Amino acid sequence: MRWSASTSSWRKASSSSRGDRAFGLPGRVRAGALALVLLGVLAMDILRPLRSFLPAFVAVVALAGPLHAQDASPPAAAPTASADVAAASGTLKRIRDTSTLTLGVREASVPFSFIDSRKEPRGYSVDVCLKIADAIKTELKLPRLDVRFLPVSSANRIEMVKNGKVDLECGSTTNTRERQKDVAFAYTTFVAGIKMLAKKSSNIASVDDLRGKTVVVTKGTTSEKMLREMNDDRVLHLTILEAKDHNESFAAVADGRAVAFPMDDVLLYGLISKATKPDDFAVVGKYLSVEPYAIMLRKDDPAFERLVDRTLIDLFQSGEIRRAYARWFATRDLTVPMNQYVKEAFAVPNTYPAWP
Repeated sequence: MRWSASTSSWRKASSSSRGDRAFGLPGRVRAGALALVLLGVLAMDILRPLRSFLPAFVAVVALAGPLHAQDASPPAAAPTASADVAAASGTLKRIRDTSTLTLGVREASVPFSFIDSRKEPRGYSVDVCLKIADAIKTELKLPRLDVRFLPVSSANRIEMVKNGKVDLECGSTTNTRERQKDVAFAYTTFVAGIKMLAKKSSNIASVDDLRGKTVVVTKGTTSEKMLREMNDDRVLHLTILEAKDHNESFAAVADGRAVAFPMDDVLLYGLISKATKPDDFAVVGKYLSVEPYAIMLRKDDPAFERLVDRTLIDLFQSGEIRRAYARWFATRDLTVPMNQYVKEAFAVPNTYPAWP
């Protein structure tokens, strides 16, 4: 299945980028200025008792400045957007040459990335990726950019990014240290936590209640890896079923083949909201991990990564990301208050991996 669409115009991405820093005066100048100020204090009658030790303190400060300056080499200027475009290579060059951007989307990761009743890709992550597409079009000064959507799954999404089948993966993928070996992650756009979905009638309330029972996982997810490790560490004697996507995992609980489905809490709430009998299900247990979501892109493509991150910074600073959040997480069917981790990700852009 493949979809395509043309991007709409959008204002130019912010010039901020990963690694940008604000720099003050050089160490020697800063130390010298401070020394002069402190020496001036000696003339003040109100601090007359302090005269005995201020000269020694000034000497120490003056020496500390040069040492610090010698330790830190002058920072290199961050590449500008125009410089990246002028020297376009890798993904940006191919996009410029073909006027085509391919987005990997999920089919059932509600409300991040899913196929609606009209067979169109929609969701929070899809909206963010379309903003990035607009920024790419503007940055490369393309009269037209053809945006194509390609379905990906939990099992193949990383490989699809690595082999160039998709330029950006716009789903609900957790940034982990293990995955960072194969792909790059843009700044975090959401933070979830793993809990369990179960029928209310099952009386499942914690991991200990799963002992000796059948549990379903979506293949290729962090939840699958976590559950298998927990099963071994705690000797739970679980029977673990594998499903190809979240809808199939949910169905296994709904029809009684499994008693629980561990997954990121926000995805579980999304599945319940679309169920025929939502009141039959509950999200239970304590958080088993913290899962930062981010858009995936290929490794070792710094110009493309900078453009993606500059666009995200612009979304964070303009407030557009909060409007997108409200559009998908503050609805009649699904209400997920913004947690502290998400607020921090918007305030201080980061690529922290999942923990523990």
